[in-house]
Amino acid sequence: MLNNNNNCANQLIEAEAQSWDHILSYLRPSCIKCAIQLGIPDILHKNVNPIMSLSDLIAALPNLNPSKTTFIPILMRVLVDFGLFKYHQQQGDGYSLTSVGRLLVENDLSGKRSFFLFAQHPVVLNTASSVGDWLRDDLLTAFETAHGKSHWDYCGEEPEFNGVFNDAMAGDSRLISNLLITDCCAGVFEGLTSLVDIGGGTGAVAMAIAEAFPSLKCIVLDLPHVIGDRKGSGNLEFVAGSMFDKIPHANAILLKWILHNWDDGDCVTLLKKCKESIPSKEKGGKVIIIDIVMEDNCSNDQLVQSQHLMDLLMRITYASKERTEKEWEKLFLDAGFSGYKIITSLGLRSLIEIYP
Repeated sequence: MLNNNNNCANQLIEAEAQSWDHILSYLRPSCIKCAIQLGIPDILHKNVNPIMSLSDLIAALPNLNPSKTTFIPILMRVLVDFGLFKYHQQQGDGYSLTSVGRLLVENDLSGKRSFFLFAQHPVVLNTASSVGDWLRDDLLTAFETAHGKSHWDYCGEEPEFNGVFNDAMAGDSRLISNLLITDCCAGVFEGLTSLVDIGGGTGAVAMAIAEAFPSLKCIVLDLPHVIGDRKGSGNLEFVAGSMFDKIPHANAILLKWILHNWDDGDCVTLLKKCKESIPSKEKGGKVIIIDIVMEDNCSNDQLVQSQHLMDLLMRITYASKERTEKEWEKLFLDAGFSGYKIITSLGLRSLIEIYP
């Protein structure tokens, strides 16, 4: 009987520990955002020595109220817990960047800083907090419940939010660009003479590809309010327009994180448009997709959880979803493509080729 009581007590303690973690988890992104606003990742990155003392860090923080300096070690302690920084007690209470913290450095080529700030934007947070209300109304998305219009309409009408969104996409694109031009992916572009990056935003991916492959003409297609007054040069061109209206002809089309924003019907429509704009498989025509294949990387629990959360985000923001390999295959076949191949995993996402 005593053992049963002990087991029940241990289970209750474990359950309480997990519940407190959920209760207090809202503080994690707030503390990380605070670190970004103070410039802590950048200060540690620019420091001459890899380890920076607490006193030197405090002295380097801009516009810090002197009466608040005692809070900095408290903030740093939780940021160490989150894995952003490493604490070096033997080096005089010093701190250094971890590989995770380095992703928050401004203008880091593989950084997630802009995407993190987008995720903490009030418009995004209000969408997440409206899910309960959305489940009881008849609107298509929680975004509409919170803001009275679709995400795309909101971007078109609110320049500030549109800028934050485009910065996030560009930051993510820089990370993907680094992977695309490495040996593991570069073969995807061999033999191509032209490529259209659909929904390519500010052109981060296309610019990297154009630079890495000077003989490959790269075209960025996106909406007029995204393209703005951007002009291409050399083998890079910007075209303003809707991907559902007209897609420039090319050897290949790139869809990076585009299809997960649309439902199955819209995806099939778009893929059919893509198929009309590329040559046959025999002549090298293909569509290159970078998107999530649900639970494709099942050995990494953290990635799988992130895929599940991304699927939830797509459903409440765009009335779309992430897809399993079988769901992707059905889309490709419904759009008239003859086959596909998952080339490689890019962490959260995968690189897929589909052939007409």
